[in-house]
Amino acid sequence: MKFLLRPGWLALTLVVFAFAGSCFTLLAPWQFSRNTERETQNAALQASFVGAPKPLGELLPGGAAPDERTQWHLATVTGSYLPDAEVIARLRTVQGEAAFEVLTPFRQADGAVILIDRGYVRPNAKSRVPDYAAPPSGTVNLVTRIRVDENDPKSRDAFADASTDGKLHSYVVDSRVVGRATKLEIRPGYYQLDNGQPGVLDALPLPQTDAGPFFSYALQWIAFGAMALFGWAYFTIRELKPGGALTGDKQRRKSVAEILAEDESAPASQSEKAGQNH
Repeated sequence: MKFLLRPGWLALTLVVFAFAGSCFTLLAPWQFSRNTERETQNAALQASFVGAPKPLGELLPGGAAPDERTQWHLATVTGSYLPDAEVIARLRTVQGEAAFEVLTPFRQADGAVILIDRGYVRPNAKSRVPDYAAPPSGTVNLVTRIRVDENDPKSRDAFADASTDGKLHSYVVDSRVVGRATKLEIRPGYYQLDNGQPGVLDALPLPQTDAGPFFSYALQWIAFGAMALFGWAYFTIRELKPGGALTGDKQRRKSVAEILAEDESAPASQSEKAGQNH
């Protein structure tokens, strides 16, 4: 058992157990959580396809923030757009191509302000924001999809861009970022328009409702961790037997190179003996 304390074997043991531990406690649970998120999203989407739209105040009473349970549900709102406070979300990708999303605050009839995602526009020949239709003026009725605010890991604020006449730009679709930039008190979350709604541009496509590969990925990480432990156990048991590669005694197994060298030297030894006999 002394070989278990050798530096090389200790290093191997540390690597194997660290990898297996990561598989069981980090990688597999991460994929399981992603699978749960996908199932929650699919359930919300399916509910929105068959359920009738409800007033926003009924779905999110008291200005509550959207969560995974309420995301994608259809909500009705009445009010007017605030085009002077519009913000462009940049560095977006829609169906594999670059896009800008147009975010316009919307004041409801009760005075509360929400953020409407009017859809997207493609960059022009100069990779800038093209001209696009302004939202309708006056009071409009909208059917929107509730969305959870995005998070920017770098916590960047919106900024003015001279290429769009000073219009504000943001790196995420986040009501908090737009609220700070426009000095408006905007309710948490944002609200996405489907085709046919007043003020919509090119409507953002809805996510696919397939299960995704996350559950199988989680099982694969568990299998990888188990294989690493079984491999370590196999080689440990092998080294405990006589002739193990790490035992260092005279019964050590010969390497392939040593066997080949012996085979090559054997004919030469036989020739020398034959010459001596003559």
